[in-house]
Amino acid sequence: MAEVVKMPKMSDTMTEGVLAKWHKKVGDKVKSGDVLAEIETDKATMDFESYQDGTLLYIGIQEGAAAPVDSVIAILGKEGEDYKSLLDQAGSGAAAKPAEEPAKEAAPAADKAPAATPAPAAPKVDLSSIPATVIRMPLLSDTMTEGTIEKWNFKVGDKVKADDSLADVATDKATMEVVGYEAGTLLYIGVKEGEAAKVNDIIAIVGKEGTDITPLLQDGGSAPAADEAAPATETKTEATATATATATEASNTDDSRVKASPLARKIAKDKGINLNDVKGSAEGGRIIKKDVEEFTPSAKPAAAAEATPAAAPSAAPAAKAPIVLPTFTGEEKFSERPVTQMRKAISRRLSESLFTAPHFYVTMSIDMDQAITARTRMNEIAPVKISFNDFVVKACAVALRQHPAINSSFLGDKIRTNEHVHVGVAVAVDEGLLVPVIKFADGKSLSHISVEVKEFAGKAKAKKLQPNEMEGSTFTISNLGMFGVDEFTAIINTPNACILAVSGIQAVPVVKNGAVVPGNIMKVTLSADHRVVDGATAAAFLQTLKQLLEEPVRLLI
Repeated sequence: MAEVVKMPKMSDTMTEGVLAKWHKKVGDKVKSGDVLAEIETDKATMDFESYQDGTLLYIGIQEGAAAPVDSVIAILGKEGEDYKSLLDQAGSGAAAKPAEEPAKEAAPAADKAPAATPAPAAPKVDLSSIPATVIRMPLLSDTMTEGTIEKWNFKVGDKVKADDSLADVATDKATMEVVGYEAGTLLYIGVKEGEAAKVNDIIAIVGKEGTDITPLLQDGGSAPAADEAAPATETKTEATATATATATEASNTDDSRVKASPLARKIAKDKGINLNDVKGSAEGGRIIKKDVEEFTPSAKPAAAAEATPAAAPSAAPAAKAPIVLPTFTGEEKFSERPVTQMRKAISRRLSESLFTAPHFYVTMSIDMDQAITARTRMNEIAPVKISFNDFVVKACAVALRQHPAINSSFLGDKIRTNEHVHVGVAVAVDEGLLVPVIKFADGKSLSHISVEVKEFAGKAKAKKLQPNEMEGSTFTISNLGMFGVDEFTAIINTPNACILAVSGIQAVPVVKNGAVVPGNIMKVTLSADHRVVDGATAAAFLQTLKQLLEEPVRLLI
């Protein structure tokens, strides 16, 4: 009996999958354990194995297309078996058109058509017959909504292999490679370097050289961006667009006949730039967006203003000449840069956190004298250098075991108390902030934590952190002590209930045993979600943290 194959849920955050490649075609025999397809999830591209034997009767999704979890992607059964009823039961018989069907099914349908039936409308092009594959912007992290093409490794007309990295894509978390999983000729590039595309938008097409890809672009997704989105070979289209823009955007200025793209012309108009002054870098000297954005107008001479000194009145010789202030001239300047995917994600998530979770803050001062002594002695024999940040990570992990309410998350209709301790450590990079996670930190030694933190920091600065290395935190630490910060507050890294802001160690006078003596004080501030944590609970956690850091031998027990 025929059985439906559905899109599997391959990760806890997966809502849909992209069919990267089919390893079988309709009519092929399939055995249990055979790899049916490669499916791209929100975390990685994974093999999807068959769990039954039979013949592949139906494929319901094309390569490069996305499908929700639990939607029908294929049907397996006996050769020649009628599977239509299964599609009807799944609710996709009328809505989804199969990507592939046996050719023999077309003939009976034609025989049954009555002779008097009027000619139907022109049938939709069978995209599965086109020898080309659409490459879409993949979902490379659980929070990604769009990606920016940082670099194309091939150009239109190049031959590519299935394992070639087509492009480098900047996501909201890192820069990652996009692999096409298809061999052939690069027929189309839909997004230029430096431009962004939403997840599942068409970014390229790979196939047989000379293939007409127009049906794929018309049926397969959104059109390329207005400026330079089409490949360089489509010069006729660009020339037509330029002529149209010239006709519609003509103004009183004398640059209306300059060859420029519509977007470049619009940016120039907004910035008050005369296109006659801009040098075009595209074919035939055509001006594009980049030329306008990089154009710097030459400073106008101030000689005219300075050539006319103010004349003092000479009618009354006895009167003092008025004071003449020198004329200062200059050019107002500013620079702009596009918001990166990482900065967009930071903006979105922190805004949601601050304006959704009611924050409150508790600050405590910690005497670090013994921690300083202990660190010095440990580093004399430790295999790696231990930092004060490693002390804080370990102390927080131990304290979280004693205060599980701090190690919790607000999930709307329920509060989750995590029984494992995963500590996120905020790392500053050029484009923003990344939070790699030290998992099961309470069970790791100071040396182990030190190695992991250093490794993650190096990966973060090199943009090599993987999504799974930044997921699953139950508590977060933000340390600005190395910058000499006296005190600050941090925004909660949701879904965590708390984040600890750690300042620098300050040499200050303190009172001990009734006497004022030199001391080393570090201030920490806990930001807590009041929906989960109360003030007394936050204070109790900080008390435990203070005890652990003021007597670091407790961390070794």
